[in-house]
Amino acid sequence: MVKRSGLKSTGRTDIPLTENGVNVIKKVAPEVAGTGKLLDPENLSHIWISPRQRALETFELLFKSLADLPSYEVREDVGEWDYGDYEGLTYEEIQGKNRGWSIWKYGCPGGESIEEMTKRVDGVIAEVREIHRKFLEDGEGRRDALIVAHVRTSSHYKGHAE
Repeated sequence: MVKRSGLKSTGRTDIPLTENGVNVIKKVAPEVAGTGKLLDPENLSHIWISPRQRALETFELLFKSLADLPSYEVREDVGEWDYGDYEGLTYEEIQGKNRGWSIWKYGCPGGESIEEMTKRVDGVIAEVREIHRKFLEDGEGRRDALIVAHVRTSSHYKGHAE
């Protein structure tokens, strides 16, 4: 369990990227985004971005060096976990209300259950797999898909994509 001491749970809350987040992206962007790099726009078939402003800021900072941003789609299904009753609370505050709570075990009361999050993530993974299948088997489209999401959503993708 990763504790996010003092940080608020911000699933649906639309907050800007933190100063630290901006600095991290500015540091890594020149190394990973652009022609001939890991995130080469020529290889990107689809780009899906969470509707939260911090995700769009991340995307814009990643590709800031390009004359034009690659085309993208804003999609709720790549958004962060809906924390429901725990939205805006710190980990410590949640533990004070519900000792032993873990998002990975119980989901969020008044928000998304584990099953709902899994269904949402699995739907996106199925789309990515189809993009890859079309590219590899039929020679259609481009090979890569980029998802600009959040920590809990990204962790869920990692656990379900294997």
